[in-house]
Amino acid sequence: MTKLKIAYSPCPNDTFVFDAWAHGRVPDAPRLDVTFADIDVTNGWAEGGTDDHDVLKVSYAVLPWILDEYALLPCGGALGRGCGPLVLTREAGAGADLAGKTVAVPSERSTAYLLFRLWAAESVPGGVGDVVVMPFHEIMPAVRDGKVDAGLVIHEARFTYRNYGLHCLADMGEHWESTTGLPIPLGAIVARRSLGAETLLRLAEAARTSVRMAWDDPEASRPYVLEHAQEMDPKVADQHIGLYVNEFTADLGEHGYAAVRGLLTRAAAEGLVPPLAPDALSFP
Repeated sequence: MTKLKIAYSPCPNDTFVFDAWAHGRVPDAPRLDVTFADIDVTNGWAEGGTDDHDVLKVSYAVLPWILDEYALLPCGGALGRGCGPLVLTREAGAGADLAGKTVAVPSERSTAYLLFRLWAAESVPGGVGDVVVMPFHEIMPAVRDGKVDAGLVIHEARFTYRNYGLHCLADMGEHWESTTGLPIPLGAIVARRSLGAETLLRLAEAARTSVRMAWDDPEASRPYVLEHAQEMDPKVADQHIGLYVNEFTADLGEHGYAAVRGLLTRAAAEGLVPPLAPDALSFP
């Protein structure tokens, strides 16, 4: 088989998960041609339908628009507990009422945004004001500098926001877990259905083996992780991996699938996404 084209982020959890596979250490796995791209970019590629990648890391939030063409792999992605997006403000307790306020978000096609909208529907009577989309690494400086009233942050920002003098107004993951009891669905691995069932099963097994190899020998992935971690402190990179790579990365399982269905069903009820077909999440 020729190399499969895959796109995922340079974030530590993705490079940790895919290191063994990307470097040819997973036995009998298809060879990979890797592209690094922010998840908002890969969401757009998947939704646009013109991209030529075979496998993509995307937000669970974009699934309702792409599942006709892509299948959700049952492994390789990011779900978890205690790892949700945060709403940040400049002052402690500031913006307890975000009604009419400007909030920066990393994407309107992200799981973070769905969780934020579901939280705001309950917690912000009258609704927030303007929503401004900006790259996630620009959000904390924008909140600090007063360009926006609040910011929705993801990834390692939950470990570093205090460095910007910011305060956490609300934890979207904490709200999700307390109201549903389910883990937080963040990033998904999808592959083109046109690859066929046999190849899709091989891809899932390769992803599952790759993450298990990373757990068995964490030091093997460290050069790849740090090479692409954008000058991130190695300790923060380790925290990032510890939070986002867990049992759901190896296998979504019953609770993982329930979390995905729960998020997208609730979001559809709020008119945020199209409703899922009954068998949309089936694999392969």
